[in-house]
Amino acid sequence: MTGPVPDLADRAAACADRLLEADRVLLASHIDADGLTSAAIAAQALERATIPFETVFEKQLDEDAIADIAATDYDVILFTDFGSGQLDIIGEHEDAGAFTPIIADHHQPADRDTEFHLNPLLFGIDGASELSGAGASYVLARALADASEGNKPSVAADGGEANGGSRSSSERSSNGGDAAAAAKPATAPRADNRDLAALAVVGAVGDMQASGGELHGANEAIVEDGVEAGVLETGKDLALYGKQTRPLPKLLEYATDVHIPGISNDENGALRFLDGLDLELKRDGEWRRWSGLTNDEKQTVASALVKRAVSTGVPASKIDQLVSTAYVLPEEPVGTELRDASEFSTLLNATARYERADVGLGVCLGDRTGALERARKLLRNHRRNLSEGIDLVTREGVTHEEHLQWFHAGDEIRETIVGIVAGMAMGNEGISRSKPILAFAEKSAEGNAAEEEAGVKVSSRGTHNLVRQGLDLSVVMGEASRAVGGDGGGHDVAAGATVPEGTEDAFIERADEIVGEQLS
Repeated sequence: MTGPVPDLADRAAACADRLLEADRVLLASHIDADGLTSAAIAAQALERATIPFETVFEKQLDEDAIADIAATDYDVILFTDFGSGQLDIIGEHEDAGAFTPIIADHHQPADRDTEFHLNPLLFGIDGASELSGAGASYVLARALADASEGNKPSVAADGGEANGGSRSSSERSSNGGDAAAAAKPATAPRADNRDLAALAVVGAVGDMQASGGELHGANEAIVEDGVEAGVLETGKDLALYGKQTRPLPKLLEYATDVHIPGISNDENGALRFLDGLDLELKRDGEWRRWSGLTNDEKQTVASALVKRAVSTGVPASKIDQLVSTAYVLPEEPVGTELRDASEFSTLLNATARYERADVGLGVCLGDRTGALERARKLLRNHRRNLSEGIDLVTREGVTHEEHLQWFHAGDEIRETIVGIVAGMAMGNEGISRSKPILAFAEKSAEGNAAEEEAGVKVSSRGTHNLVRQGLDLSVVMGEASRAVGGDGGGHDVAAGATVPEGTEDAFIERADEIVGEQLS
């Protein structure tokens, strides 16, 4: 079997064989939507191969986190959605005999390799736009199914004593309960693990890989797997966030990626637009949602929206962006966050960014009761914090350098969401979409604050148009942070770093120089 991504097949098979040799495995993963789906895919693949495991999450895989992992009594560590960029540190522990690393990642590797390293960048596949961390985990899951022949008895994904549970990095002494026995697969498990393709797509969408409105490259093969397995449906649809859950007026009011005068950011304007349509847009006094409209009704709204865009002077290239490819999970209920890949990924981001990765994992593993309700509560809080953050940045403004723009939020925006706020604020008054944006925030203390190294979190966001012009924020954040004694990395369109407190000005100066060189 070549698997969904033939170029990765041999390396994936080697990683799978090594996992099958292990008595038990520690699964360590990142905390964002891509990391959570990566962990969920790996967890279910390990479960189906009857490999005992335990799951831990790390907000940042730094020297201390890797040392903590090395101090466990696990001989095999599976890293998902991180590990490549920290291979120099991981390698030191590997050389010392602490553990054997198996890495399924898509980030830029450090200047070292290891035997069981599954990363698309090693095989000429773009990890920023063609395969996510969840995609790498999915490739591994498919190889694991082939290697184990899918004929072993199943065990619980969070496994009781045999498999362990899920723990966040701040809860190392106790098991997290939200991914536990209440979690049931959302879809019927398949021996070939193709049912896990839906989670891989959620991870890719959450990692902003749907450039131009659809997934590309190796991601397309995973989409095909999901469609064939019956866990995904695709089709052209209105490219607005919230089609499943937002009432129609809010769907249009908050549709700001393509700004339509008189509708976007205009509550009364959106209401007037809808009232002018000859459709039944309310039922029992409640506004309907896009997901509840018939195809003819959707066509009526979309046509009127395009007509309004044309009449108000929106450029044709922008109008084209009103339609994109939708990725739908058909086995999830209509009108819920879990049915749309974009909304699903946002729900997951809202869990781990508030130190509840266990809740997000529980949702991915099929818990549609306790974990889902907790996730929805976290999402409501997340949206409120994002809205307040965007208002703050728009009100206070940003500082414009020659090639980039930036702001320092201090402790007014959480470090875990400041990058999202920065990206969402682009295009607001005084905040350009023609320059990348950098955002500083104070790092939150974990554990004993006296033991924490002083540092400032920096997040950066660009646009796919800027990337096409040569922008690579992974290089910008990595080189500029190391120039001031910090460290960083990520993807071309979004990256992060930590820098010593007091070095922000020097960091900005160097980052501006690098961006200028890239875009010249």
